Amino acid sequence: MTATATLSSKYQISIPKAVREEQRWEAGQEFVFIPKGKGVLVMPVPELEQLAGIARGARTDGYRDRKDRY
Repeated sequence: MTATATLSSKYQISIPKAVREEQRWEAGQEFVFIPKGKGVLVMPVPELEQLAGIARGARTDGYRDRKDRY
């Protein structure tokens, strides 16, 4: 999908309807802007419930702790 938008004089961009619908984004949703080279990655901030269990199965050995710092 290719969609374009124009930056307004108030530095606002409207997200094209096709993108909103495909991503299932809703009004009032919070987003984070991550600089990537000459562009920006725009991602919705996940709800706390969506993060539950995200690290399940992660290795707990070999990680750095505050005791490892100088």
